[in-house]
Amino acid sequence: MVNKFVNLKRLFVFLLALFAAEGVSAQQTDTLTLSLPEAEKLFVQNNHQLIAVQYQIDQARADVITARLFDNPELSYENLLYNKETKRFLEISRATGQYQASLSQMIKLAGKRNKNIQLANIGVKLADYQYFDLIRTLKYTLHTTFYKAYYEQQSAAVYAQQISSLKLLLQANEAQLKLGNVAAKEVIRIKSLLYTLQTEYSMSLNEIEDLQSEIKLMTGLKPAAALKLVTDPQEQLHFKPEQRSYIGLLDTARNNRADLQLARSEVTYAEKNLSLQKANAVPDVELSLSYDLKGSYPDNYTGIGLRVPLPLFNRNQGEIKKAKIAIAAGNVALKQQEAVLESEVHNSYVSALRTESLYQGMDTQFNSDFDKLITEVIKNFRSRNISLMEFLDFYDSYKENTLQMNNLKFERMKAKEELNFVTGSNIFK
Repeated sequence: MVNKFVNLKRLFVFLLALFAAEGVSAQQTDTLTLSLPEAEKLFVQNNHQLIAVQYQIDQARADVITARLFDNPELSYENLLYNKETKRFLEISRATGQYQASLSQMIKLAGKRNKNIQLANIGVKLADYQYFDLIRTLKYTLHTTFYKAYYEQQSAAVYAQQISSLKLLLQANEAQLKLGNVAAKEVIRIKSLLYTLQTEYSMSLNEIEDLQSEIKLMTGLKPAAALKLVTDPQEQLHFKPEQRSYIGLLDTARNNRADLQLARSEVTYAEKNLSLQKANAVPDVELSLSYDLKGSYPDNYTGIGLRVPLPLFNRNQGEIKKAKIAIAAGNVALKQQEAVLESEVHNSYVSALRTESLYQGMDTQFNSDFDKLITEVIKNFRSRNISLMEFLDFYDSYKENTLQMNNLKFERMKAKEELNFVTGSNIFK
């Protein structure tokens, strides 16, 4: 019996050394440690969606330059092609030639140029608000994906730890089975638990890979980069939603939400467009200066002209009506956006308080106490002080508790990001 115990002890020592060597080998693999502030910095620099929208802002600013420009003057010239009497082409002499020229300039009335400039400037604001709203949406996606991947990594580490321990336990029990010291059903139950954990671990790794792929895509990192996500422990301490009021969060959202500012600016754009369309109903004046060598009376004719279209039929009625409809539609969309904003802030705030209440009700030392307990359980099972069923129940409870705690921590950080998202601010760091 003593020899069996010595052999079993040597087996445990060997397996522990083997797993330690594997751990050292894994640590030597190049891994990029990435924090959320670092990911956000890369996101702002490398995200292709943001870069594309920045080009749209530049285009809107170019429209302002266009609106500021005056109409170009027009120069026209006509020359005698062929003189049948002198049988010459393109004569310009005073005796036998003929040509005429004119210079004209369009003068816009009713402040059309200034109204176009105002409309273009609002177009720049619209592009800016679209950009900021896109940043708000993508940052929320990046942050929640980052936290989801981080806590999934913590859960995967639990699986890896349990699988490693169970492998050692299984090998030890298989050795004892050969010696006739344990029943075959105990080995089968341990194998069943091990296979279940390995399957869940594989699914967890697949989810981590999917989440990290999204992070890499948003931050411009290489697809093959190995990521180790880290967080600041102070983040959880700083998040205290109960210290904020719903009214305060709602005011913050009304002042900072880019989509609400976008809806307001669209109404302003429609109002400015109506003013422009009414101005377009006023005819513009074209002034001209002309010279004719011999085609008019008297020779060397110099004249000044004025051309104004008479607004008898087309007074831009259609565009004016469309502009009025756009104002009405914009006001309805603005009211809808305000209602959506209030609903989102309320729902996010209530959910955050509920999640925070659940989190605060948890014993912060529970995880560490449970870690110590499971260690003692393993020791007692090896010493045969507890049955296999009790051991498996403890093991399953340990796994479920750790996974639930990681999920609760994620839901809490997600609630924080949702409050920042719906208020359009970084009110919770």
